[in-house]
Amino acid sequence: MSPVAPSYGFADMVQHHLEAVFHIVYRLTLDQDRAVRYTADLFAAVAHRIEWTKFADEEYRRLWLLRQATELVESRLPRQPEVNFDILDETLRGDATRTDVVRSLTDPQRDFLLWELKQGCMTAVIHCLPPGERAAFVLAMIVKLDDAAAAAVLGVSESAYRVRLSRAKQKVGDYLAPRCEHVNPMNPCRCPARVGNAVERGFIRTPGQVSLRKPEVPFGRYGAGAGNEDEALRDIALIYGSLPPLAPPADLAATIIANHAG
Repeated sequence: MSPVAPSYGFADMVQHHLEAVFHIVYRLTLDQDRAVRYTADLFAAVAHRIEWTKFADEEYRRLWLLRQATELVESRLPRQPEVNFDILDETLRGDATRTDVVRSLTDPQRDFLLWELKQGCMTAVIHCLPPGERAAFVLAMIVKLDDAAAAAVLGVSESAYRVRLSRAKQKVGDYLAPRCEHVNPMNPCRCPARVGNAVERGFIRTPGQVSLRKPEVPFGRYGAGAGNEDEALRDIALIYGSLPPLAPPADLAATIIANHAG
């Protein structure tokens, strides 16, 4: 592997890989403030290490940074999940359903809140997993790394990674299978009926206060093709694979670079 060109510096690394790092940190923490702080801490920690200066391949550098990011997050998160499936059920399903909220909204507002609820709920489900299983699930289902790359990011053997992933998929599937309309249209939990509860409990925010990421296309059409209304999203991998990357705050790259220069 030839050394990286001398013109490639810390700012280049941040510009190339900030979104990938922020995305995985956000998915692992489900907290924007923590994601911003941990991402900044990660780049500060690697700024003076020599490894990244020796990588000529950007994909290799990306995987190296993702490994540093997962290690940092796992070192800071509690060993047991901060939320569990019972708490998630209580938050979203503890009260009677409310359809009045959706009926009172315009189409853009409706699409926005339904997407926020779908994305927030799906992300919260994986936060019921222990950190190691959560990381394996995120790398496979959302970041879409192959087994070898995901195992390398986690610093484990491929067989150990597959065990983690299998356990994670089983738990997520067992939770969603009897509940979620996106897994089975006959299931009782339907986003339009849960929006009111989710807004009231602060699980999602009203339009104009983006908590995760505004959808680029209407709710229910990720991975399914326009007009299919979620018909292709009956598989866990397709559901989670439809979640878009999470964009870092617009000024985060400049802040990280400025702090390093200072």
